[in-house]
Amino acid sequence: MPATSHPHGNHADTAAAQLLMLDKHAVEAALLPDDVLAAVREAFVLHSHREGRVFPVIREKLATGGVFGIKAGDVGKQNLLGFKAAGFWPGNRARGGEPHQATIVLIDPATGRPLCVLDGNAITTARTGAAGGLGLAALARPDSRRLCVFGTGVQARVQVSYALRLMPSLAELRYVSANGARSTAFEALFADRCHVALATDRNAAVADSDVVITATPGGGPLFDAHAVQPGTHLTCVGADTTGKRELPEGLLDRALIVVDDLDQARSIGECQWAPELPCAEFGDVLSGAATIARKPTDITVFDMTGLALQDLTVARFLHERALADGTGTRLAWPW
Repeated sequence: MPATSHPHGNHADTAAAQLLMLDKHAVEAALLPDDVLAAVREAFVLHSHREGRVFPVIREKLATGGVFGIKAGDVGKQNLLGFKAAGFWPGNRARGGEPHQATIVLIDPATGRPLCVLDGNAITTARTGAAGGLGLAALARPDSRRLCVFGTGVQARVQVSYALRLMPSLAELRYVSANGARSTAFEALFADRCHVALATDRNAAVADSDVVITATPGGGPLFDAHAVQPGTHLTCVGADTTGKRELPEGLLDRALIVVDDLDQARSIGECQWAPELPCAEFGDVLSGAATIARKPTDITVFDMTGLALQDLTVARFLHERALADGTGTRLAWPW
């Protein structure tokens, strides 16, 4: 850490302080999957041990048609503090831009001074994919071979990528696109890793799959509850705001439910539709504080709403690496 970040620096230090900025290109180049997996696993375990705090989430709909949110947290023992301001602006597609927008800020907890501003889109994508992959590896049947994904966008792609990375037994991939049409671009991403095919019947695809990933905007149930067969694992990504859902009514009642954060899941995740049901936090599963005794016929659901700690642990290693190798843009930031 540079001298300017120390809490007891002199006036010259404060006047010469700098802010490091890492744009999309710098972030994407440094997001190596193994590093992301390690950082996300660390975030889950920190959350389990309550060594890292997750502050209440802000998530609000805007008059512009967008959704804006803030996820923040800290790890006191690691001097780690920060937040992500992010949301979804569907009108960006018409402008040729990405609907998801996110910016992450790391802050010196001793002084409140901003240390690093990072493009958060790639971080959010990667850490969510890594979280889904870790959950799948821990909760799905080890002999799972058939994967069905709802969605062909950025998040669907990263979820499938980490799923194939962490569960090599997966050999067949079916996908359900938003418009029902084939996506050759999506197929090309995974054609050399498994057999890929468009699913034309949603319920049939779910019924014939060992793993189901839902990575859509969360506009409503994607399939019927009866389609989910005993032994299926479901990774649910799209419900992250009040009113959103991807799963049909009644499915959670049949499942072993694992969440990233209990309060978040019951307020903005799939569990908002059945908040009375018992859940385990995934960090507790990783740390050994909780055990999921999965029988081969059990249905498991991983309800992911996203942890601020995941953003912070990933952003921290990117910040440290940039300080070490001199990448990024440095701005004078006197205080």
